[in-house]
Amino acid sequence: MKFRTALTCIALSGFSLPAVSDITVGVTVSTTGPGASLGVHYRNTFNMLPKTLAGQPVRYIVLDDASDPTQAVKNARKLISEENADIVFGSSSVPNNHAIAEVAAEQKVVQIALAPMSLPPEKMTWTFVVPQSIPLMVEGVVKHMQASGVKTVGYIGFNDPWGDGIDKAFTALSGPANINIVANERYARADTSVEAQVLKILAAKPDAVLIGGSGTPGALPAISLAGRGYKGAVYGNHGMVNPDFLRVGGKSVEGLIAPTGPLVVVELLPDSSPVKSIASSFVKAYDAAYGVQNRNAFAGYAYDANVLLEKAAPEAMKTAKPGTPAFRAALRNALENLREVAGTHGVYTMSPANHNGMDARARVMVKVESGAWKMLQ
Repeated sequence: MKFRTALTCIALSGFSLPAVSDITVGVTVSTTGPGASLGVHYRNTFNMLPKTLAGQPVRYIVLDDASDPTQAVKNARKLISEENADIVFGSSSVPNNHAIAEVAAEQKVVQIALAPMSLPPEKMTWTFVVPQSIPLMVEGVVKHMQASGVKTVGYIGFNDPWGDGIDKAFTALSGPANINIVANERYARADTSVEAQVLKILAAKPDAVLIGGSGTPGALPAISLAGRGYKGAVYGNHGMVNPDFLRVGGKSVEGLIAPTGPLVVVELLPDSSPVKSIASSFVKAYDAAYGVQNRNAFAGYAYDANVLLEKAAPEAMKTAKPGTPAFRAALRNALENLREVAGTHGVYTMSPANHNGMDARARVMVKVESGAWKMLQ
């Protein structure tokens, strides 16, 4: 896929609806608020996409949901009812994605979630998820802890579905690995201090601490732990791997270990990697547009969402025209039947029972060294 450095189309109120041959992609991401450090990278990718998709004219309507689930719902409804979107991409956080999923199911419009999320199967009919699942990535953390001899862990995460998801996955995997959770603390995304929670964790004297935050707010526990002189291992998750996390965390996040997609360390991948070619092309274009120092995992998730749509759209157009309920349904069916589609983060194989479709090929372990993410061998 070729790139352009200008935004394909940001629709403003007052624009007329597209011709029926156009594919309309609605996007809601958090470019302001606590999730902005992630959302701007999603937006950057949509700014680079070409004016056609699968040979059809396409327009991307990008809205800011300000890191607020209520605004994400308003945006999704606007994109579907006013802009006649064929599909909705978004958003940047798990709470916002959960909120959009309800609208997608109600309106029977496909949502491609840009943050990891999991709902009961009956609520995932119209929702597909691009990022790696939380259990898949936490499995990498547990394996690293086992290999490093970690026996006790203190957990601190967001008091929302993201923090709950990390906690649930780690609890399920740590028990069989003979790793004991000796402290479990939570904080809000907008909090400016976690000193009380960190003191409780330190009192439990864990071998390691796992942080269940994301974006720049995910750095807060690491900063507090470093300030208190904690010498054990600190682990993060794939919601943290971006330049702003390193900028905010500074020296306090040195040594932090986290799972992420192979895009982040694409130059170190073997040539046999199924994602190396597409990830290399994307990284080259993104680096050229925004600078090497801005490389991050989240821009790749936005690109992978478009890769899936590009693969599914031709099949959907065999039976229906964009802009119609029939096309929305056909698009959903086409996405559900994608097999071995390589993206920048992994290989996607969808099914009725699996609307994410990624496996261990989508995971590498990285460590912060000298202010940069380095791949662990």
